[in-house]
Amino acid sequence: MRVLGMPAFRNRDTNPYNWLLYTSMKKLGTPVEEFSLKKLLLNEHHIWHLHWPEMPLNNPNKIKAFLKIKALFLQIDCAKMRGAKIVWTAHNLANHERLHLELETQFWRGFLRRIDGYISLSQAGIEAAQKYHPELKNIPGFVIPHNHYRDEYPDNVSREKARTELGIPATAKVLLFFGRIRAYKNVPQLLQVFQNFTDPNSVLYIAGKAEVPGLAEDLAKQAKLDSRLQFDLDFISHEKAQLYFRAADLVVLPYREILNSGTALLSLSFNCPVLVPKRGAMGELQNIVGSEWVRTYEDNITPEEIAGALEWALNTPRAKQAPLENFDLNKLAQQTIEAYNLIAGN
Repeated sequence: MRVLGMPAFRNRDTNPYNWLLYTSMKKLGTPVEEFSLKKLLLNEHHIWHLHWPEMPLNNPNKIKAFLKIKALFLQIDCAKMRGAKIVWTAHNLANHERLHLELETQFWRGFLRRIDGYISLSQAGIEAAQKYHPELKNIPGFVIPHNHYRDEYPDNVSREKARTELGIPATAKVLLFFGRIRAYKNVPQLLQVFQNFTDPNSVLYIAGKAEVPGLAEDLAKQAKLDSRLQFDLDFISHEKAQLYFRAADLVVLPYREILNSGTALLSLSFNCPVLVPKRGAMGELQNIVGSEWVRTYEDNITPEEIAGALEWALNTPRAKQAPLENFDLNKLAQQTIEAYNLIAGN
């Protein structure tokens, strides 16, 4: 079983999900290669596994986005002619930026009729996928959860040292937003809500690269109005990530749209409780790891919800480690290999 992954290993620094999954699969004896056009044309693969194929739709130039999609479809058709099966992991059901709605409709129609099987990271995700894209009901689908991130990120700094390095008072109640800042993640609303939350002992730390034009400047202006706001708007390295999670009492992810969340699992990998909207697979995540680790809210986040969530994070008894056995890499890698075999008819 030879596998071509797109991406497979190259995005480890920005999201180690793929690297962890495929490295575990290689240890189990399944060869995996990073996608390239040369490998697609010259090597024989049984499976071409695609993640985030909708990425060309992020290009603000509609013509360039169209050409990239056409090129992708041509490559998929070529792979299928050579006998490869096309597998998609449904991280998202639609493009977050929604720049080219008509083109996006054409993309999903063309892409979904080309795949031979798909993987959802949750049961809620597979149900949402079939509702959003009814054609998936006729394509083999598998639920294989997102892996955790334990042992991938350094985790050897104390809470006290982390707060000292970040300039956070030892007695502060710290909320953390972590990850790349994109429009659907709703950070401006989180800032507005936090500024209406009047606890003087609280700190909101925003850590992650701002990918919305002008947002970094807007955040800097708001920080001048509220000394409880702190920011690090650069890319956060693996080595530095532990500082933010170790300093935090609660991770807040106020996304307007959410299906799955690698950041929620990263937070739990650092044994940090999380507050998320009750959308997508977040209720399912809460059921798996426990309501002492995952708190959900309905509709929009509010100052009252922040107050309640902080009280919950600080005073709820919980074990030293979040129970992440269901997200074990070796088990998930084996499940992925089994899904490949079923899709390939082995």
